[in-house]
Amino acid sequence: MWLFDVDKERCRMDFELDDGWQVLPIEGDTGTAYMGVKQDQRIFLKRNPSPFLAALSIEGITPRLIWTRRTTSGDTLIAQKWLNGRCLTKEEMKTSRVRRLLYRVHHSDILRSMLRQVGGQVLTPSAFLRRVLAQLTVDLQEHPLIQQTVTLLQTEIPRTVKQDYRVCHTDLNHRNLLLSAVGQLYLVDWDHAIIADPAIDLGMLLADYVPLGQWDDWLTKYYGHFPDRVCRQAVFWYATGTLVQRIATSHHAGRYHEMNQALLLLKRVAPLLAEQGSGYHTPDVS
Repeated sequence: MWLFDVDKERCRMDFELDDGWQVLPIEGDTGTAYMGVKQDQRIFLKRNPSPFLAALSIEGITPRLIWTRRTTSGDTLIAQKWLNGRCLTKEEMKTSRVRRLLYRVHHSDILRSMLRQVGGQVLTPSAFLRRVLAQLTVDLQEHPLIQQTVTLLQTEIPRTVKQDYRVCHTDLNHRNLLLSAVGQLYLVDWDHAIIADPAIDLGMLLADYVPLGQWDDWLTKYYGHFPDRVCRQAVFWYATGTLVQRIATSHHAGRYHEMNQALLLLKRVAPLLAEQGSGYHTPDVS
């Protein structure tokens, strides 16, 4: 975690904090996260977070919420307990503690109800596929493996029951899992939370962090039994779509080594999806 050099007094005034506080921006994708410091006190500050954060704090999924306030500029500001700890390593993403935390999120009726109340977006498989296709440049669209995979994704859209949709994080980067100094694991950065088939989170995590030969074992431990055909096919479908997304984003950023690694894995995963033979070729209503 990195801090920028800034005008500390100006930051404090923008956040309308009492005298004695220093506010330092934390480097990140959104530019809305800060550390507040006053003598020996430290807090995590975020501007205009998702209103869903309060429910996550109550459930112990994120660090404890200390206060929420509205500034005169109209921004919503929250303060959370500052954690002494670290982000998980890539290797730790496939461990049992990550599985247990995801299972809690996916099976919490409270979290699903709260996300619905604050207007959480519902993402269907068809909508996910449209997102994937929108990221493909013309040259990637002409790549033989991508062409074959897109056809497969369009053919094998999983059967989904919206009543079974759950809260999904959709950004399971290892830097978003924080292990506190006392061993408590938290999942943070919920700006992209949606209501969807939990297979979207599972497929993303497997594609990014778990060796292909361990996927079935990981899923068996997550579900508590070997997944049935419908569940397994959905996870493989989302994992395949995730790999296509990774290829597109790596290509756009010029990270060609990462792109080639994702292509190699896609070449192994796509045939496994084809072997699932879901038989459910009617897209979900979106």
